[in-house]
Amino acid sequence: MPRLSDSMEEGTIVRWLKRDGDEVARGEELVEIETDKATLAYESDTAGTLQITAQEGATLPVGARIAVIGGDSSVASAAPAAAAPVAEVESPAAAAPPATPASGDEISGRGTVTTTEPTRTQTLIARRMAESRATVPSFTLQISVDMTTATTLRAEAKATGDEGQAVPTINDMVVKASALALREQPQANGAWRDGKFEHYSRINIGVAVAGPGTLVAATVFDADAKTLAEISTETGELAERVRSGTITPPQTSGGTFTVSNLGMFGVRSFEAVINTPQAAILAVGAVEQRPAVHDGEIEPRMLMELTLSCDHRILYGADGATLLARIKALLEAPLSLAS
Repeated sequence: MPRLSDSMEEGTIVRWLKRDGDEVARGEELVEIETDKATLAYESDTAGTLQITAQEGATLPVGARIAVIGGDSSVASAAPAAAAPVAEVESPAAAAPPATPASGDEISGRGTVTTTEPTRTQTLIARRMAESRATVPSFTLQISVDMTTATTLRAEAKATGDEGQAVPTINDMVVKASALALREQPQANGAWRDGKFEHYSRINIGVAVAGPGTLVAATVFDADAKTLAEISTETGELAERVRSGTITPPQTSGGTFTVSNLGMFGVRSFEAVINTPQAAILAVGAVEQRPAVHDGEIEPRMLMELTLSCDHRILYGADGATLLARIKALLEAPLSLAS
């Protein structure tokens, strides 16, 4: 069983693309495996005769034998470097299992009760979220950000730009501001793992994207070194790949900080669950017009709530507050994000 994502611990064989006894060539698609991210095809890393040892539907840990290829019965390598995901195909059967009537208490005051089996991805998301809540001593901080200047500049860019030209979203601005703030506060760009601090030299922002039956943090690598326009283009492409089921494991791995935005649904504020082992996650609320004091006068301003959830083993209250305040300052001076 190959390791096809950095958080993968086990995989489920969805479908063999070759039959037992078939001759396979190196680089030929061999089997579809459901991981904690999605279902994807795995290429054979050697040539020979296929001997299947694990059947469709079997769930096995990473490194367990699933097949033998070659006349000498040598085991096909399961090293991560051999993994070459070439297509991610969340099949309808895997993505949305049919509802089936519940056994026993079928008719109740709530009507007919049906149950559905979660996909492997949904099961692993549930487990990781539960583990995060149970094992991470977290705390949250909230701050209001005046996005009036940012929204005005964005509206002007849309009005004066070429037709069809993409304009960075508010979330793109948050990603860039977060990356710049993490560069100034490197302890927040780290993790607590096995009783030790990990510090990362690259600032890779995971952007939470909802897809069919899944939730994926697509990664913008080196976000602090990319322009706002580059981030905008990249996040748009990543979101489309999540929704179309073509996102690949390398595009969902390596994140050092996560941004989750529910503002498009009108949610003013919320608390996001930390994507362990990362130090923090930033929840982004809706930008809405509200009365606020500006230059000593009460006037309508475009305000947005940010909520930072922190792992207290890595970040203390002052650390989290400093990071959040810096993100706010950058967003309220949006020209600082242009480079």
